[in-house]
Amino acid sequence: MKDWLTLLETCSKRMRKEVLPFFKSPEANFGFGIGAGGDIMKRIDLIAEKTLIETIEKEGFSCTFISEETGIREIGDNPTNFYVITDPLDGTTNATRGIPFMATSLAVSKKPYLNQIETALVTDLYHNATYTAKKGEGAYRNGARIRPSELQSLNEAVIGIDFTHKAWEIASRLKVVLEKTRHLRHLGANALEICYVADGTTDGFIDLRGKLRVTDVAAAYLILREAGGTITTLEGKELNAKLEPTQRVSFIATGNKGLHEMIMKQIK
Repeated sequence: MKDWLTLLETCSKRMRKEVLPFFKSPEANFGFGIGAGGDIMKRIDLIAEKTLIETIEKEGFSCTFISEETGIREIGDNPTNFYVITDPLDGTTNATRGIPFMATSLAVSKKPYLNQIETALVTDLYHNATYTAKKGEGAYRNGARIRPSELQSLNEAVIGIDFTHKAWEIASRLKVVLEKTRHLRHLGANALEICYVADGTTDGFIDLRGKLRVTDVAAAYLILREAGGTITTLEGKELNAKLEPTQRVSFIATGNKGLHEMIMKQIK
């Protein structure tokens, strides 16, 4: 039986090797039309995706491939048995500008729904740190088990918030959270920011915009849950969505339920 996590690790290593030479390169920023997710495809995105597809094919795996760039594509002889959901390069703007915070996000599911993800990998491409998870088996960073933060004080917590495109609207909805939280961050690669919550580097991450694609969050979703963290809708319900390139989500992710309930209370 083929091992999907081993494949994802192989893909990630090859993708990193191909992507890093274009970090902060003028060529990386060349545009090649609009991708399936609605954004302009940069050369560095297409390099990452091309390497991923070629590796899946070379290793003899079959899947329905769901990507921010290509959209939906069938690979191999039995493509309906598994789904591979990916943002080949999360943090494209960071990569093209030379900001060292970008990631590859890869997830595998037998059914096309977020809550059915079974295997996940997110690699911090610049720092060569890889987060992995299998459903029911915990989450790991470079092979070491990870746990999220137990901090429940907004005053001391480090909270990530994505304000992109809707800063004033989000600020008004999160007024009390912003007033009480001393340490706010947004680093520009949401999959990696959720993994930072999973390993306790940060305490929470909030995205209220309804703009983040499910391809961005699929892998990190499982990694955070397997680490022991919490990620829900804005109403506190289980986060779930159809695995499609245009599907968007909003969520609140925290290291523990106490902090999650505190943030939920302030939003309501």
